[in-house]
Amino acid sequence: MWSQLGSLLSGKMDALATSDHASVVSMNLFVALLCGCIIIGHLLEENRWMNESITALLIGLSTGVVILLISGGKSSHLLVFSEDLFFIYLLPPIIFNAGFQVKKKQFFRNFITIILFGAVGTLVSFTIISFGALSIFKKLDIGSLDLADYLAIGAIFAATDSVCTLQVLNQDETPLLYSLVFGEGVVNDATSVVLFNAIHSFDLTSIDHRIALQFMGNFLYLFIASTILGAFTGLLSAYIIKKLYFGRHSTDREVALMILMAYLSYMLAELFYLSGILTVFFCGIVMSHYTWHNVTESSRVTTKHAFATLSFVAEVFLFLYVGMDALDIEKWRFVSDSPGISVAVSSILLGLIMVGRAAFVFPLSWLMNFAKKSQSEKVSLNQQVVIWWAGLMRGAVSMALAYNQFTRSGHTQLRGNAIMITSTITVVLFSTMVFGLLTKPLIMFLLPQPKHFTSCSTVSDLGSPKAYSPLLEGHQDYEVDVGNHDDGTEPTIVRPSSLRMLLNAPTHTVHHYWRKFDDSFMRPVFGGRGFVPFVPGSPTEQSTHNLVDRT
Repeated sequence: MWSQLGSLLSGKMDALATSDHASVVSMNLFVALLCGCIIIGHLLEENRWMNESITALLIGLSTGVVILLISGGKSSHLLVFSEDLFFIYLLPPIIFNAGFQVKKKQFFRNFITIILFGAVGTLVSFTIISFGALSIFKKLDIGSLDLADYLAIGAIFAATDSVCTLQVLNQDETPLLYSLVFGEGVVNDATSVVLFNAIHSFDLTSIDHRIALQFMGNFLYLFIASTILGAFTGLLSAYIIKKLYFGRHSTDREVALMILMAYLSYMLAELFYLSGILTVFFCGIVMSHYTWHNVTESSRVTTKHAFATLSFVAEVFLFLYVGMDALDIEKWRFVSDSPGISVAVSSILLGLIMVGRAAFVFPLSWLMNFAKKSQSEKVSLNQQVVIWWAGLMRGAVSMALAYNQFTRSGHTQLRGNAIMITSTITVVLFSTMVFGLLTKPLIMFLLPQPKHFTSCSTVSDLGSPKAYSPLLEGHQDYEVDVGNHDDGTEPTIVRPSSLRMLLNAPTHTVHHYWRKFDDSFMRPVFGGRGFVPFVPGSPTEQSTHNLVDRT
């Protein structure tokens, strides 16, 4: 008996050791591939057609082909895709860094337009894609899909991926266009995930006006509550770091606390069934305005590059894996007998995506231009085309939502579900490769830039927390600054020379009143520029003495 038990335990230990060794081998190969993506992406940085996303996809596809040949056609990936891996570990650093690095003044100046594009526009696109798929796919033999599946399809393909466009746009030279594309992308992802979760939380067997009102109420609640939670977590981190003066003893504690508090905001949102994307995004905005100014100079440099690096690695990881998973034999086996249907479904989805995006970009842009008095704030037709094009690409969010809806633990045994998974993969690959390759030439043709224009390697590098920059302010905007000045001088107020200029640039704006409130109530409590804690022997003390000497 004991010998049998010993042999059984020995067999299990051997199997476990073999499994662990296989995981170690897979992780080594994946890390090596990530290094290869970074090196090749650097070598191709000045290429007119390529960018980091496309490079990672191509390397992932090539690796998948090699693995297929080695395994005899059994598998094409090293790791099994998990939406939990995506939503819990990879997405938070990407979204947080987006909020942490954004130029806040330009973002909030166009906040209404961004919300219209990201929330209302996503709802319009969701409606067109859902009901378009419902009316067309029923005529095709793609398997059994119910109403919830068709609504989920709308949410899946309403999620944009504007990374390729943001890698080409320069927020210093085209601040309005960049803020619209960037802000809409973040709000769009959050709205798509909220819609997707709302579809699963409602009984869709009998839809009436009451269900529709509950749906809209739930959506608004998630949107507002997620934003408040993110702002609260950011303010809490600022208050703790300002009061406890971590920099007196260890800058490591400051950096660790910022990273953990940022991740905590995302996990709290998931715990309370809110939108983690919106929560961690606004947590990043608040941290960059308050918390970032409360830490020592070395911690500021460390956090800026740490957040950008984590975001960059997560983005490359996602595109690399999507490229490898695209060749998964198990999913394609279900559609091998009818490739025409798979191609038709993918083509229809691409068409619905293009129509759904055009249905709100151009009308909402016209409304925005009608409401703007300043010509510089209006969106030209060429810029509208770029905004429309930027939202045609689909990426990791669509993949994760599709896996969540149509698979169980990355596997599917239903023909209809397999067709939707393979169609999602096809749409993601086609839109990223074809639309992504044409993005840089299109923008250079429609929006020619000065010769000194150079594209950045990743969205994470486009901008950083500007040293001592107040909320709603970026140094690309040369408006009246009524707040604190580092040189101790009084602000110069340029008086409008005509009634038209007064209407276009009023002296008392929302920015003006927010700055007064921020200077009087928020920054004295939570810190920020001009309200950093006094730490003896730190760069803060030295800068404070210099400021006193000047005044």
